[in-house]
Amino acid sequence: MTGFYTLFYKELLRFWKVSLQTILAPILSSLLYLLIFSHVLSNRVQVYEGISYASFLIPGLIMMTVLQNAFANSSSSLIQSKITGNLVFILLSPLSYLEIFLAYICASMLRGLIVGSGVYVVALLFYPLPLQSLFWIVLFALLGSALLGVLGIMAGIMSDKFDQLAAFQNFIVLPLTFLSGVFYSIYSLPPIWQFLSHLNPFFYMIDGFRYGFFGTSDISPYISMGVVACCLVIISGWTLWLLKSGYKIRS
Repeated sequence: MTGFYTLFYKELLRFWKVSLQTILAPILSSLLYLLIFSHVLSNRVQVYEGISYASFLIPGLIMMTVLQNAFANSSSSLIQSKITGNLVFILLSPLSYLEIFLAYICASMLRGLIVGSGVYVVALLFYPLPLQSLFWIVLFALLGSALLGVLGIMAGIMSDKFDQLAAFQNFIVLPLTFLSGVFYSIYSLPPIWQFLSHLNPFFYMIDGFRYGFFGTSDISPYISMGVVACCLVIISGWTLWLLKSGYKIRS
């Protein structure tokens, strides 16, 4: 386990030393989303009965920040290592592909959770927020950050350049995040968009996480948990196979 801790610690230092960019900047971005959207829509949109739009918005923004930062951490670390050539020092070390996988995932989860906690604390200064079930909040934060951390490893492995990684983020992660119900309930959408939203795994992460705050959601949190857990297992298996085979990293 020494190798795992060493790589994990290296990944922590990597984002902590530039915390102004990796932690404070996304917290500020989420706060701006909150202030702008809540100011514009708070008197026009009623999502759940008895819950203000600003309160509805906060859990979605927290989870969106957790997901995006978990993805950014593992994907940017791997692509930088590939382009600068220092990935070879990790591959030559006596680390198993499973230890490499876990070290990147844990660091990504930690960054996502730190940023998400920061958004939560800052948002509480402006708006009150109920908390119905800490269990569901923690569960979906862990599952979501792990899933996007794994997805980041996969994107980092499959990309050869920064623009390829940016395409992965701009055309897959970002659209799926913004169309997942962060800013609205899917039941406010036309039927066709409701159906398409149910095909988006990001929707289940946002909806399940929001259930922990309000005790109400668009669908059952048990269904959301099952969908997210299945996606995590499938993507993890695929990524582990890529690491074990050395696809695009040992050639």
